[in-house]
Amino acid sequence: VIYMSKDIVGPDGKVIAAMLTEEDVTENIDDETVAVIGYGSQGRGQSLNMRDSGVNIILGLIDDPFKEQALKDGWVEGKNVFSVEEASKKATIIYMLIPDTVQAKVYHSIVEKHMMEGKAIAFAHGYNIRFARIKPPENVDIIMVAPKGPGAIVREQYEAGFGVPALIAVEQDYTKKAKNRALGIAHAIGATRPGVLETTFKDETETDLFGEQVDLCGGVVEMVKAAYETLLEDGRNPVLAYWEVHHELYGLISPLCYKFGNAGMLKRVSDTAKDGAFQSGPRVIDSHVKENMKAVLDDIKTGKYAEGWDARYAKKGRKAVTDEIEKLEKHPVEVIGKQVRKVMWPKDNVE
Repeated sequence: VIYMSKDIVGPDGKVIAAMLTEEDVTENIDDETVAVIGYGSQGRGQSLNMRDSGVNIILGLIDDPFKEQALKDGWVEGKNVFSVEEASKKATIIYMLIPDTVQAKVYHSIVEKHMMEGKAIAFAHGYNIRFARIKPPENVDIIMVAPKGPGAIVREQYEAGFGVPALIAVEQDYTKKAKNRALGIAHAIGATRPGVLETTFKDETETDLFGEQVDLCGGVVEMVKAAYETLLEDGRNPVLAYWEVHHELYGLISPLCYKFGNAGMLKRVSDTAKDGAFQSGPRVIDSHVKENMKAVLDDIKTGKYAEGWDARYAKKGRKAVTDEIEKLEKHPVEVIGKQVRKVMWPKDNVE
């Protein structure tokens, strides 16, 4: 059997997914007015890309530093910069790119009354739909375009002529053109250049939270801290330990994995490193770790994590996470690492 190059084939030879690319975009969103609500990481990156792609983009903003940045980027108040209220009125697609924690409040207080028949509400993460914090009416489309990377990289890759891959999903297809709307946004931000995968709000939300928590932002940080502490407790030089467990992981090994996969990375390191990986990796990440990961996934699927996050945010706001970051900054690997990075890159204003 011969498969198209964009088909993803499993070990058994069966096609398990198809990446949608430029040739799969059969319709555009030239007749739409897309209101991007928010101008943070994703808001800025995606709206600039859509503007450069010729999409009719307007911004729905409040008076804050993000609005100042938008004006610096060439957006014009009264022309394509409006209040959230006015932008929601004008739009045919309302794209919610403000933080998950405030989306429901903004939706119910401002956006909801402007969800007229035939409009679409779009998200870059399915959190508020999956956990029913937002329940749009039945006569609108509910879509998602979720780039697999932060907004700054979405912009950087677009300007380089490429893009960041993305997930698209349709939760509700009232107009029968919801998928085309999602694919049109994905195309406009450059995501169809590397490829787009169609999924569901449920799967995107649950896998995204799981990845963030068990390895990308949670597990890897705890692993690095534990490795660093182990070396320090054994009397090793703090800078040597930092270079070994932090610098090499993020600066050297991760980029190899990103481009060539885990096996490809191992092909590019020493035979001693290869052997050590196979002998000791399973001792560190053992069956107990996988059991803990399954427990994390269960908390996500049942909504326990979302309920806890809602409660923490309601009590402390963003301090629920910024306080934890402040504690992390006092960890020895952060204290030493900050100084080392300043020596290594003195002109780059690194932290």
